[in-house]
Amino acid sequence: MLKKIISGHQSGADIAAIDAAKAHSFPCWGWVPRGRKTESGPLPEQYDVEEMITGDYPDSSMQNVIYSDGTVIFTHGILTGGPENVSKYAIEQNKPWLHIDLGEYGVVDSIRQITIFIDENQIETLNVAGKSASKDARIYEPVYRVIDGFLRYHG
Repeated sequence: MLKKIISGHQSGADIAAIDAAKAHSFPCWGWVPRGRKTESGPLPEQYDVEEMITGDYPDSSMQNVIYSDGTVIFTHGILTGGPENVSKYAIEQNKPWLHIDLGEYGVVDSIRQITIFIDENQIETLNVAGKSASKDARIYEPVYRVIDGFLRYHG
């Protein structure tokens, strides 16, 4: 049973998942680069996070994979850039991961996929990653809706 959601708290998919969790008072946190660095500027203090000793995004992405039982990665389309790196980190750490292409799956199907993924892999801490807002301006809303919907039924 899912007990916590973590992410790198970056703009887009990461923060959408955290905002949805916070809306449900569901436990959430994550590792972020030193200085609470995001592409939008420093992460506001309202978010509970651990800062890395480095300011590098890949380091915090890897740390979130390590501290989770599994990772779901949201994109519109194929894995590239940071999300592709996260899938590689999961493989390196022998952690289960799921890619959800929001261009292919709607909210209901995505919730169904995540539910099966969490159940089959006995995930208690889920890392949520995906495209940042600068790479995909449409990513926030559907990720929020998927995590919100999941937590309504399973949170």
